[in-house]
Amino acid sequence: MPRLGAHVSIAGGLPLAVERAALHRCEAFQIFSKSANQWRARPLPADEIVAFRRRVDETGIQPVVAHASYLINLAAGASPLRDRSIASFGEELDRAEALGLMGVVIHPGAFVTGSEDDGLRLIASAIAATLKTRRRGRTLVLLEGTAGQGTSLGYRFEHLADILTRVDGSPRVGVCLDTCHLLAAGFDICSEGGYRRTFRAFDRIVGIDRLKVFHLNDSKRPCQSRIDRHEHIGKGCIGLEPFSRLLNDRRFKSLPMLIETPKTEGRWGSRVQADPLDEMNLGILRSLMG
Repeated sequence: MPRLGAHVSIAGGLPLAVERAALHRCEAFQIFSKSANQWRARPLPADEIVAFRRRVDETGIQPVVAHASYLINLAAGASPLRDRSIASFGEELDRAEALGLMGVVIHPGAFVTGSEDDGLRLIASAIAATLKTRRRGRTLVLLEGTAGQGTSLGYRFEHLADILTRVDGSPRVGVCLDTCHLLAAGFDICSEGGYRRTFRAFDRIVGIDRLKVFHLNDSKRPCQSRIDRHEHIGKGCIGLEPFSRLLNDRRFKSLPMLIETPKTEGRWGSRVQADPLDEMNLGILRSLMG
């Protein structure tokens, strides 16, 4: 069966993220290894890295992925933003490598000037250059399909395939699909026929073997809205049936499927405490399995 999990907080230190994942009975999980909305990252202390990796091994919660900062835009042309984005992207990979993570999920980027093709070329060149200087690394780059807001790239399977082609099909580049983004981008995953057509197209254009992670989120907005707004499982425009299909699809039986649904409001600091909304969403998904 798929490995269900959630995006969990690193408040109080990275090892506490493992405890939160364990408390929610996660079989895989996602973190930010640094603040998602800041360029600066605190250095990772050696003892924190050791403690994190030890607890992951002890709990057996695998795989673990990081989500890259939202500030990174690899589609930006020559500018301070591009320089900073590439440097931050490299740092995200280095931190994930130190923590022993499977991969780093990253939004491909949004072109600022020029065309979609120009943006895709810039994304691919940034990824290729970053991986070239980290030849011994094992952490994957996981391109996340997007909802297609504004000039964001990655909302078409052809965009993802184009980037993969431009990095010479590197085995270190995979794909993350988000159910909310798929619907918003115009893929009808709600009907049985639409579901079949969506993944048949993905396999033909990108390849199922490139799919490494799912984000399971319902959508506040309807199909082809091009607006990325996550909703609780079964409470949005996707509904329960498509999640049941996905969870029981033998093609995806061993993949991590992680929720990024809304959290309970309020700052809990460094406490390790169950989030009732995460428990609700994970419980619904578990009830649909098998």
